[in-house]
Amino acid sequence: MSGTPSVATPTSRVSEVLAGAVAALGGTEREGQVRMAEAVAKAFADDEHLLVQAGTGTGKSLAYLVPALLHRERVVVATATLALQHQLVERDLPRLVEAVAQGPASDADTSYAVLKGRSNYACLHRVREGVPDDQGALVQMPEGSMGQKVLELRAWAEREAEDSGTGERDNAPRHTDREWRQVSVTHRECLGAAKCPFGQECFAELAKEKAQRSHLVITNHSLLAIDAIEGVPMIPEYDAVVIDEAHELTARVTQAATDELWAAEVERAARRSQRHVDPSTGSGTGSEADDLADAADALRSAMDEARPGRFDRMPVDLGDALVLVRDAARACLSAYPRGDDKDGEPDAGLRQAKASVQEVFATAERMAADLDSDVLWLTEGTDRLPPRLCVAPLQVWGPMRDKLLTDKTVVFTSATLMLGGDFGNVASNVGLKPSERVIGDDGAGGGGAQRTDTRLPWRGIDVGSPFDYGQQGILYVARHLPPPGRDGLVKAQLDEIVELVDAADGRALGLFSSRRAAEAAAEVVRERLPHLTTLAQGDAQLPELAKQFVADPHTVLFGTLSLWQGLDVPGDTCQLVLIDRIPFPRPDDPLMSARQKAADQAGGNGFMQVAATHAALLMAQGAGRLIRTTTDRGVVAVLDPRLATARYGGFLKASLPPMWTTTDPAVVRKALARLAATAR
Repeated sequence: MSGTPSVATPTSRVSEVLAGAVAALGGTEREGQVRMAEAVAKAFADDEHLLVQAGTGTGKSLAYLVPALLHRERVVVATATLALQHQLVERDLPRLVEAVAQGPASDADTSYAVLKGRSNYACLHRVREGVPDDQGALVQMPEGSMGQKVLELRAWAEREAEDSGTGERDNAPRHTDREWRQVSVTHRECLGAAKCPFGQECFAELAKEKAQRSHLVITNHSLLAIDAIEGVPMIPEYDAVVIDEAHELTARVTQAATDELWAAEVERAARRSQRHVDPSTGSGTGSEADDLADAADALRSAMDEARPGRFDRMPVDLGDALVLVRDAARACLSAYPRGDDKDGEPDAGLRQAKASVQEVFATAERMAADLDSDVLWLTEGTDRLPPRLCVAPLQVWGPMRDKLLTDKTVVFTSATLMLGGDFGNVASNVGLKPSERVIGDDGAGGGGAQRTDTRLPWRGIDVGSPFDYGQQGILYVARHLPPPGRDGLVKAQLDEIVELVDAADGRALGLFSSRRAAEAAAEVVRERLPHLTTLAQGDAQLPELAKQFVADPHTVLFGTLSLWQGLDVPGDTCQLVLIDRIPFPRPDDPLMSARQKAADQAGGNGFMQVAATHAALLMAQGAGRLIRTTTDRGVVAVLDPRLATARYGGFLKASLPPMWTTTDPAVVRKALARLAATAR
């Protein structure tokens, strides 16, 4: 590992500080929490990567925050969700800092800061000067519902500036993505603190300055990826990083490295460029923006002719159109005047118009390049969205290994890291695996190139859970049902759902592989069990549905992916979790199918490495919705018999909490009825 060598933090000191903090917070000591804190401290001291599986209820936040605060160098904590980020910053850290200040480590640097991407902060220049129109001129928002919301956001941003607030999007009045874009900028659009007349007040710059002064920096997976992997400096220099919710890291890094392009975006960049590359301004010939608009037309025609889905080989017409867009965007950029100033003043319209062309150029250049390291596909258009070209990395473990894991000490933690019973799958996916590096002839007369095996030291530990899954939960596999087909839920599955929900008297969370399946199940349950309240995702906003689900025990909630991972409903509210089918990725998923094919070509088992691993992770997360406290009881019912009959079923079951397992429907119905009676 590079960087300043750190002095080992004795595990005994970590344990002592943790015990004091837990006591000060009114908690009780948990064996798993202590084991994890000591392991994290040792990893920091020994420059050794660590994977920690810590079940729900372990208290893993304190288990990594204590050694992070005691570490001599700066530590970054990266989370996947805003909910956990808020928990750390608004609840865990303030209480922990207060407890540490009164204990044996009162001399520790307990300063901390939150750092997000620039577009997560309101931009005072855009708020005060307006937003650019399609020609790049700054204009005020028109009247109307959106205009009123933007005015509300501007007023909020001004109050934040007056009150020394953070200007973070999460604290803003409710709004849409489109509305937020009217009061924020990307890093490409930003004038820069030195040129911006409001640079001294800039929320994003103030957040960066605070992070520079802080020992602990809380950020997200995406910003960590941009900083470490893409090489865009976003985070102050640090020695170690804790990645919480690490089961989502690969997906978040992939998302951060995915680009999109559509014809209307190219057209808009061309329109915004018109006034800046016009001959009357002394720059360009005036044709560069027109050429970019023509390239947009060519791209639209090529996309109309192409078939939606993944491209193993670039269609000739589409490849030519992308080259045309790339070259036209490059010429358009060259025609812009040098610098972003006009009459000595920063020209935000020019800067933001130019940024739109830079975005088009970078994306078109990437898409037109060799597809060996990227996956390119075309989406189908909808009533609300036009067809889009998308490009994403074929894999992220290589950049993770080369640009993060070789330089920093990294701790990965989650409740679901052991898939199939060990850490191997997750470790490989995040880059903790050997790499072959070629050492060539140095010209001194030696032999030819040699390959050397470079290994990264890591270990994995499972600190367990405070829950007794064997006593608290039942895993029911409906082996008697037919295997799921492509036509959605069949009568036998719908009957099973109704009977299980009826036995549980509501209190059921249904996790479905598609919106269509969730809605079909909800419709049947409403019809056949009218005494229950049946909710389906889409009936209202998710927070409202969750609130109603918790408030009324005789409620059923059916939904898709966001419910598999994001819902926390302890108590009698949820005593039955239904999973309609093993959540393998769709066969036509462009990225997953490409990764599966690449694994097969490399001599591996693409199905197990990609599809089964994806399914195991989601099933583990879904099953984890059931037991949230030591008093929870209930059933996880999987309506897919392949979990019991297929060869890969053992791998999937080994990824789930160790619940008592049965395939007998009568046993499960009686258990649910007893639980419902006790709850009543």
